[in-house]
Amino acid sequence: MEWWEAFWLGLTQGITEFIPVSSSGHLEVMQEILGGRSEAFHFFLEFINFGTLLALVIYYRKRIWQILKDVFVKHDLKLAINIVITCIPAVILGVLLNDLIDGSPFFSSMTTIAVMMALIGVVMIVIDKIPHMKKLKDETKLDKKRALYIGLAQAVALIPGTSRSGSTIIAGRLVGLNNKSAADYSFLVSIPIMCGVICKSLLSETSRIYIAENAGMLIFSNIVAFIVGSLAIKWALNFLKRDDALKYFGWYRVVLATIIIIFQLLK
Repeated sequence: MEWWEAFWLGLTQGITEFIPVSSSGHLEVMQEILGGRSEAFHFFLEFINFGTLLALVIYYRKRIWQILKDVFVKHDLKLAINIVITCIPAVILGVLLNDLIDGSPFFSSMTTIAVMMALIGVVMIVIDKIPHMKKLKDETKLDKKRALYIGLAQAVALIPGTSRSGSTIIAGRLVGLNNKSAADYSFLVSIPIMCGVICKSLLSETSRIYIAENAGMLIFSNIVAFIVGSLAIKWALNFLKRDDALKYFGWYRVVLATIIIIFQLLK
């Protein structure tokens, strides 16, 4: 892999991880643009989550510290338990379907990516016309049932093109949160998920060897992802204060899905 390829992959990861347009889908598209997908690309993409995870932890450091204080000092477990509940479906399905996800052409197909891009995009466009549960003040008011609903939506994001943040923000809206609160909760629950993905990758000897052999390139790409991701979080949360914000991401997804399908037909 060349340095300029590492730059573009880090840039793509940083921009798309925190906006609901599917970072996995965009990274697959970027691989196609850079010359086709390969095992080397696959390993590389597993490890450019470090930068965006670091950006997320730094941005939410005060909130994370407050949650820890609530748990260990105030013995208020409500939000922490909800975060665990939301993470459980994706963790269980990720473990059970790991071999299928890694080996099935369905999970790496550009057609699958395009279809999921379009489907979630349409939901974002019509989100205000879908029945919602009773409105909540913010994510701290979630009950366990609503936290589970968001978790089930997050599990769907195992399919490339769905968008983990997109599915959880949509679910958050449907269970009564506004865009901003849904995004805050989405980003908080992504931290343990991202940590788990990285730890799982590090357990593989093949992955550790790859890191050792490509350390410089990975560090460079993660620095790019960290810088761009830090800016993207702030922009996304500010933009999502708008009541109609999701429809703009939805139209972007539908347009991109259409372009992908056209290119697939022309190949």
